[in-house]
Amino acid sequence: MRLALSLVTVFFGISLANLEVGFYSNTCPQAESIVKRVVSGAALSDPNLPAILLRLHFHDCFVEGCDGSILVNNGAISEKNAFGHEGVRGFEIVEAVKAELEAACPGVVSCSDIVALAARDAISLANGPAYEVPTGRRDGRVSNMSLAKDMPEVSDSIEILKAKFMQKGLNAKDLVLLSAAHTIGTTACFFMSKRLYDFLPGGQPDPTINPTFLPELTTQCPQNGDINVRLPIDRFSERLFDKQILQNIKDGFAVLQTDAGLYEDVTTRQVVDSYLGMLNPFFGPTFESDFVKAIVKMGKIGVKTGFKGEIRRVCSAFN
Repeated sequence: MRLALSLVTVFFGISLANLEVGFYSNTCPQAESIVKRVVSGAALSDPNLPAILLRLHFHDCFVEGCDGSILVNNGAISEKNAFGHEGVRGFEIVEAVKAELEAACPGVVSCSDIVALAARDAISLANGPAYEVPTGRRDGRVSNMSLAKDMPEVSDSIEILKAKFMQKGLNAKDLVLLSAAHTIGTTACFFMSKRLYDFLPGGQPDPTINPTFLPELTTQCPQNGDINVRLPIDRFSERLFDKQILQNIKDGFAVLQTDAGLYEDVTTRQVVDSYLGMLNPFFGPTFESDFVKAIVKMGKIGVKTGFKGEIRRVCSAFN
């Protein structure tokens, strides 16, 4: 029985495939520098790009594994059209990187590796931790919106979120750390309506929202207002990659319902608290180092290597 469970973990959770840092050191030694240059250049004209590319990496990995399936445009059934991927962007940046890599090293670097490397460089641009990305992923040959039906959603309870992460081989600590990626980026009022105006019977808001914060949220997202208006997910440092989002969650200043829920659960609350307080990080875990472990772990979900998958010529289409 234990062996059977282990096999399930291998196939449906974190893949044990052979990724390695510096995978392209011989076949395309300039690969990572090209990714970094294109991402850095694009960020000059779009300060929200770090959050966009980080989100793209997450959404790619949570459907069919980290295989670039979200990048494919194969008509109405395309995975990118799924409701769970609403608002995901950054596709044109990945294509720009791919075009340069194809000119330098045709048929060598996968689109899925580009997504992972671009997320790493995006985090660095937001003053986040630098880290090495194991590469060697190959691109998947499937892209279908029906496969994205189990994406985490802003209305999910903490128990549902933990279950969805566990299905991918990620634990409660990973859930907190990867949710903390909301330290950069924005969300739309569309995702706030229920939490502000229909959370409890009688049209009452989520009671976990700090009373001093509620008027600020309702001003930015008035009832029956423009649902496309965007607001920072991290109230105090929306473009700086730091652990302020965790302090916000503890103090009732979380913008998203799923973030707030992290402090309503005993297990995830303990993880949040472990990164806060005067003695951290001197006598406790370091948020930055633990985040790196979590995102590298996420980047190994369901990867395809060796003879599996393909190396696409363009990221938006199968070969």
